Amino acid sequence: MTIRRILIANRGEIAVRIIRTARALGIETVLAVSEADRGSLGARMADRALCIGPARPSDSYLRVETIVQAALGSGCDAIHPGYGFLSERAALAQMCEDEGLIFIGPTAAQIEAVGDKLRARAEAIAADVPVVPGGPVESTADAQALAGEIGAPLLVKAVGGGGGRGMKRVERLEDLPAILAMASAEAGAAFGDARVYLERYVARGRHVEVQLLGDGQGHVIHLGERDCSVQRRYQKLIEETPAPHLPADMRAAMHAAALRFAARLSYRGAGTVEFLYDIAHNQFYFLEMNARIQVEHPVTEMVTGIDLVAEQIAIANGKGLRRAQEDVRIDGAAIEVRINAEDPARDFMPAPGTVSAVRWPAGQGIRVDSHIVDGASIPPFYDSMIAKIIAHGPDRAAALARLRRALGETRIEGVSTNLAFQADNLADPDFAEGGVDTGFLAGRATLASAD
Repeated sequence: MTIRRILIANRGEIAVRIIRTARALGIETVLAVSEADRGSLGARMADRALCIGPARPSDSYLRVETIVQAALGSGCDAIHPGYGFLSERAALAQMCEDEGLIFIGPTAAQIEAVGDKLRARAEAIAADVPVVPGGPVESTADAQALAGEIGAPLLVKAVGGGGGRGMKRVERLEDLPAILAMASAEAGAAFGDARVYLERYVARGRHVEVQLLGDGQGHVIHLGERDCSVQRRYQKLIEETPAPHLPADMRAAMHAAALRFAARLSYRGAGTVEFLYDIAHNQFYFLEMNARIQVEHPVTEMVTGIDLVAEQIAIANGKGLRRAQEDVRIDGAAIEVRINAEDPARDFMPAPGTVSAVRWPAGQGIRVDSHIVDGASIPPFYDSMIAKIIAHGPDRAAALARLRRALGETRIEGVSTNLAFQADNLADPDFAEGGVDTGFLAGRATLASAD
């Protein structure tokens, strides 16, 4: 089957992003929209917008059968899930397979293999990829025994989790039973899966991930790595490539480990293997694999010149990998900041509303991925990210200088945003030096409160 029309099962900037690539490829798009998104930029750009339900995601974007029926009813050949929502839901991939639709992503079996953190951990071990010391626990007694081996501090993590939900840090082993119960309850409520596991806590770590493309037949290439260490409550805020000051042997070893992991699964499509780099011990550990396009994919596109969404579509169309590893070139450096509609002065509370006016930056090496225009509505039902501003340069210093200028040129009126907060992050001397760890933002907050 050749893809002629795609249903996009997502919203916001990623919907706009997919529409633009599909249009360039001569592929028609149908955008599934909730009632709250009927007037969105994506709805206006798509060849057709199809309302799939009320504003709340549980009544629209998260309904597998509704999405599939919308695709079938509108004559689509394929579904692109974007990121978030149903992008890593094996049920959607499976229903597409059952109904003869092309799922632009991995197989249902591959999503299941990496979606369960314990199974993914087992697959990593089988692929000779290092994992953080730890393991699953079925009872408080199991947890206490394993914690005695690992030592404090440690992390309790949800098997089906992500984005920091169901993740708790344990500083003292005597606090483990209470924290274990809390994490399990949170995981059950958030993911419908109360299982948890323990991992050693790495005091100074960097979050480094490797971008992959696989043809589903065991052939996999990487497109370099991204450093995503600037995080707030386990949510990424700034991403860049290449990872600054990463030892060359560690960089090469991460690339090779990611390829081994994906090849073992005969992975299909775009995916990312995430690692934690332990700075003190010069060691890295497997964290998870994201079986989808990532929010931060533009930085990789900027340095490689490869349209990752176009590659997703080509692979789903049965064209396989269109380039070999030796054809991938990394040109310069790129940095991305996420702009969120939230109020830093009120503990980063989401700030929905109407954008009365917006001015995005432009210029050499600057890219803006957004669905926000003058008069755009930001509903209270979805993630608060409204844009990504990306800068590319011949080296990191040039990319950072361009990004700083770009943020200075940006104006967003009518809603509170983290624009000034992000500008402050870019101005920080430690960030300018490069190679900050995941405690960077917490350290800045501590210094600010001390002042």
